[in-house]
Amino acid sequence: MFGMIPFERNDGMFDLFDNFERSFFGSSGKSLPDFRTDIRDTGDAFVLEAELPGFDKEDIKLDLKDGLLTITAAHKEETEEKRDSYIRRERKYGSFSRAFDVSGIDEEHICAAYQNGVLALTLPKAKPVVPEAKRIEIM
Repeated sequence: MFGMIPFERNDGMFDLFDNFERSFFGSSGKSLPDFRTDIRDTGDAFVLEAELPGFDKEDIKLDLKDGLLTITAAHKEETEEKRDSYIRRERKYGSFSRAFDVSGIDEEHICAAYQNGVLALTLPKAKPVVPEAKRIEIM
């Protein structure tokens, strides 16, 4: 019976974050943000930098719909080890998602780059629409 009792172990990045969150917040139900994000205003654009260490570029999805930009990062890892008379299989899955209101952004010219665990998005500000004055002819 004692061999089946789970114990704390630290097998990777996701376990490290889970254990940190549990020890820091306890069982209060609060959680850490999905991922850290910085947003800078450069005058003609906003630059959003999201920290996503441990993810490959292919693990990250950017979706834009109805003025809402959603960043999703998901990582799946499976390992299998066979020795003598036993098999050990472990699966890890981590997923983060955040949404940002991008109304007032020129959605056609958003640029994204991912390097060294940091996703950088350049979000150019939309040009203000100046209403045109029209003269209406009287008939």
